[in-house]
Amino acid sequence: MAGSDRQHDPIESNGGPDRYEVTGWESRTRLDAVAETVHGGLQRSARWAVILLAVVTFVAQLGLVASALVYRPTLGLLTVLSVVPAFLLAGAIWYGNPTMREPIWPLSVTFLLSVLFASFAATLNGALQPVVTALPFVGMVVFFFLVVGPIEETVKWLSVRLHAYRSDDFDAVIDGAVYGAVAGLGFATIENALYISKGLFESGTLAMSGGFEQMLSAATQRAFVGPGHVLYSAIAGYYLGLAKFNPDDRGPIVVKGLLLAAGIHATYNSLVSNLPYDALGGGIGFVAFVLAFDGLVGYFLYRKLSRYRDAYDEVAAENQSNAVSAD
Repeated sequence: MAGSDRQHDPIESNGGPDRYEVTGWESRTRLDAVAETVHGGLQRSARWAVILLAVVTFVAQLGLVASALVYRPTLGLLTVLSVVPAFLLAGAIWYGNPTMREPIWPLSVTFLLSVLFASFAATLNGALQPVVTALPFVGMVVFFFLVVGPIEETVKWLSVRLHAYRSDDFDAVIDGAVYGAVAGLGFATIENALYISKGLFESGTLAMSGGFEQMLSAATQRAFVGPGHVLYSAIAGYYLGLAKFNPDDRGPIVVKGLLLAAGIHATYNSLVSNLPYDALGGGIGFVAFVLAFDGLVGYFLYRKLSRYRDAYDEVAAENQSNAVSAD
């Protein structure tokens, strides 16, 4: 793009003597050095400020899960079981990376950041829902498209952007889908724990011996919801990878990925909240819808990853052929 070319001031384009702080700049004075140091510090501290804020918000919201765990230790086991489908899906995306298996450290950091940043989504969703739905002619569908989808996909994207994206291990477009999938897994894990805990509290059985059936029901339902988070953020992550290696168009590519992920996410929420499940067989209808919807989204993602893998194999074969010819 033409915008990638460095622009020049009219004076600078004519050449001439030194134009320091007229049309040009470089670090020369002690104040310049201080400015560079402060700028570098702000860049580094901005990431940690976001993470610290996420930790504070997360801890403030952790009481529900912690209380449920104290009274019902099985909550932890049910939460783990509820994310098994999402884990297997994220693992399949990781295993299908033809370039190299991404190492555990950046994957773990991405997972933990997504768990932390989920608190941002919970706080913003809760604060904005009554505001948005109170507007004339605006219902939950608009809320899903304007708030839930964009916010949740953005916080998952942020968990990749703040660490893994900056790592040397993020060295291929397809890596974005892998890290995005792991971000979706982290988000689904904490969200499942919150929903299972909430179901236990709302059942009124927290201080009694019951409650397992309520937790099991919530865990079963969330097991079908979790894979969606993996798929949506893997799509946004793929476009983040594409943006990393196309810096001239980085902004529009990132926005496109987030719009796709948020739009698909909001569409799912809108449909799953309004379908007449009683007429569709109750729980069977819900499961059938989720499997069909995730199947379509999964196929969309599969096609993108397959195109990348085919191109990678083609280039690898060409390089090998060239190497043999050179010998």
